[in-house]
Amino acid sequence: MRKVLLLLFTATAALSAVAQYNWEYGLLIGGSNYLGDIGGKELTRRDFVWDMHLNQTRLALGLYGRYRFSRKLSATANFTHIRIQDRDNLSTNPARRARNLNFRNRLWELGARAELTVYYDNDVSGRGYYNPDFKLYVFGGLSAYYHNPQGQILDPDPGYGIAADDTWYKLRKFKTEGQEKPYSNFGLAIPAGIGLFFTWEKEWRIGWELSWRTIFTDYLDDISTVYADPANMPSDEARAFSSQSSQIIINEINDPASGSLNDHRYREGFNTKRGDPSHNDSYLTTQLSIAKVIRGRSNFYRKKYSWFKSRSGRKSRAKF
Repeated sequence: MRKVLLLLFTATAALSAVAQYNWEYGLLIGGSNYLGDIGGKELTRRDFVWDMHLNQTRLALGLYGRYRFSRKLSATANFTHIRIQDRDNLSTNPARRARNLNFRNRLWELGARAELTVYYDNDVSGRGYYNPDFKLYVFGGLSAYYHNPQGQILDPDPGYGIAADDTWYKLRKFKTEGQEKPYSNFGLAIPAGIGLFFTWEKEWRIGWELSWRTIFTDYLDDISTVYADPANMPSDEARAFSSQSSQIIINEINDPASGSLNDHRYREGFNTKRGDPSHNDSYLTTQLSIAKVIRGRSNFYRKKYSWFKSRSGRKSRAKF
């Protein structure tokens, strides 16, 4: 019995001294989209991806680092550049098409989250090689982001002497809904989602994840409440960006063959609906990841063998 216990103790000590693979760092690449006041098809509003224009999906790039606390629990930090955009003229909803607004936005996001493994297979091949292994996990956390939405003047006759062109203008400074103060460039997000990865040779990891961000603003697209009074707007540019309702589009929609539609331009009656303040915007990413696993030593190894490293550079004279 004593020999068995000694053997078990020796094996445990040897395994504890083996290199640990708790750290990794890598790249993220994929697509991003948003759910807000622009989008949809024939209906006014639908939740989740049903209201997104998938053809407006844009590139999302990032860096991340992960630390594994145990087989079940890990923590990840990320820095990601996310692009979102959309325009009303891509919708088949008459009111949105007549509104004729557009935007694009670049978000710089820094976040941290906890990950919980829900399924783990350390021998996917089934050959006893433990290569590759597989993990499926869910996660949630907190992120901070910077954003600054932009827009174009698309109406060929906006009515304020501002010519239509392809230039992108920063919209926040125009306070397009008559706000007393512009909305903040900074915000907080709650990321939540699911992911998976495979590990090869305990060195490389390739994975995929889907992350939805719940946020606390309705101005990722610069649209939220009602049309402002043009008399209170600070400039012709602000008036032009506040309302881009196109009479050409309205005439087309009001054709008897397609039914009738009220003109929502604030030039004919401000304080009418421009956006939906009862629902904040949100955004999502779906990304592939490739990571390098870092080999480190366990606590047992550091405590037991650190003296050897400290003495390795010391010279001594042989004694006979």
